[in-house]
Amino acid sequence: MQVILHAGSHCTDDGKLLSTLFKNKDLLSERRIALPKPRAYRQLLSETIKALSKRPAGPDTRMAFLDAILDTEAQDVNRLVLQNENFFCVPKIAFKKGQIYPTAGTRVARLTDLFPEDEVELFLSIRNPASHLPAMYASTPHDSFIEFVDGMDPRDFKWSDLLINIRQTAPNVPITVWCNEDTPLIWGELVREIADLPAELPIEGEFDLLSEIMSSEGMTRFQSYLTSHPNMSAVQLRRVITAFLDKYAIEDMLEEEIDLPGWTEDLMDQLTQSYEADLVTIDSIPGVTLLMS
Repeated sequence: MQVILHAGSHCTDDGKLLSTLFKNKDLLSERRIALPKPRAYRQLLSETIKALSKRPAGPDTRMAFLDAILDTEAQDVNRLVLQNENFFCVPKIAFKKGQIYPTAGTRVARLTDLFPEDEVELFLSIRNPASHLPAMYASTPHDSFIEFVDGMDPRDFKWSDLLINIRQTAPNVPITVWCNEDTPLIWGELVREIADLPAELPIEGEFDLLSEIMSSEGMTRFQSYLTSHPNMSAVQLRRVITAFLDKYAIEDMLEEEIDLPGWTEDLMDQLTQSYEADLVTIDSIPGVTLLMS
């Protein structure tokens, strides 16, 4: 069995990816892809991972977990898709000693202990720290940003540090990463990648995210263009989406207001430049696939 975990990160797709997958649940089921409801497994998964920190998995641990979350027989499932943005931790304790999600590698390793004979894969969305750190901070009860990041200088933040940590601790787990900023351009590709669906297979909700940031006129013209150009490649489709967004994007949906003391334009520019440089590093990490627009 292939076990797919979409672990966030926080303040990226806000559950939209899972919603699109559920729109295609019948299609997934036909292909023996299980998509259990989150309430069936999130707490149980957290409790199981915590228990595995104290004692190794027994011979029946995996099957007990699957029996509890699946509405079909485990042997009838080829691919299991799970999603939990709090798998690593909740936002208020996301940072320790300047590192985001410091226990991520250990928790992914324990996931492989739960599924010792299965193929575990991790999917993770990342985001420009210039907007991501303020958004995460706003979702916590912290009264101080410095307290939230545990004293870290935001300019030292690198997603590659997290990914390297996970790869070192769980070296057999492939990681697929994408930039939250690119999701409107690659949404269909991303859904198919997580579900392991053929590129040519139609799916519902392929342009859900695009419709949130493009005017209704733009979406109507875009859909008409798709109808008249049915055989575009993924690269061609991204170019078309970019062209339509240039003309029909809802500007208010693309702008992000950052209101943090000391969070200047200069600092945000530095963080953005560092993020772009970090993407080059991420793209070179063995076992990590970076989906780009």
